[in-house]
Amino acid sequence: MEEKNRILLCEDDENLGMLLREYLQAKGYSADLYPDGDAGYKAFAKGKYDLAVLDVMMPKKDGFTVAQEIRTVNSEIPIIFLSARSLKDDILSGFKIGADDYITKPFSMEELVMRIEAILRRVKGKKDKEVTMYKIGKFTFNTQNQTLMVGDKSTKLTTKESELLSLLCSHVNEILERNYALKTIWIDDNYFNARSMDVYITKLRKHLREDPDIEIINIHGKGYKLIAPVAGD
Repeated sequence: MEEKNRILLCEDDENLGMLLREYLQAKGYSADLYPDGDAGYKAFAKGKYDLAVLDVMMPKKDGFTVAQEIRTVNSEIPIIFLSARSLKDDILSGFKIGADDYITKPFSMEELVMRIEAILRRVKGKKDKEVTMYKIGKFTFNTQNQTLMVGDKSTKLTTKESELLSLLCSHVNEILERNYALKTIWIDDNYFNARSMDVYITKLRKHLREDPDIEIINIHGKGYKLIAPVAGD
């Protein structure tokens, strides 16, 4: 049975929020409804969602603020803004923050679902084209068979080691946000999972130590950075 896509829904209009949640559920989605931005962000921080639908005007935290906070943790989750504000500057602000879509009220719930489906198809298409081979320094990393090769030596990685190295490679020479890595691989960013990730970082450092030009460094308060020469450098 295919797992339902999870949607974070933040809408302070109780009637509209309930109607949207019920409609999304009827269309096969799992939708969690929150009445303000603060509650919505806390739910996002604890759960794993495939897409966020945020009302712009909400108490405690507005949708733009919530989106900015979400983007510090997860730069890839699709975000759709809902708003009665249709001014060009408001719409442009939404897209500058990182929105995938901006829908002005009133709107058709059927149209919202069609836009959600289009965005999720695009995201799935990107995932289907994910890189299966990375060349980092002296190493060749095959993400499909989870092997790390240098010369004639091949090391079989565990699933968690492979997933973590894949994220590091996709952000090579850039900061990999700690919370993003935890939520992507471990789903939850609790203390025990954070300690587990530290252990896997240590293991990856050992696997990569045969190339002195490769290093995984801690970025205090943010995450990790894989420093490595890459093909074409």
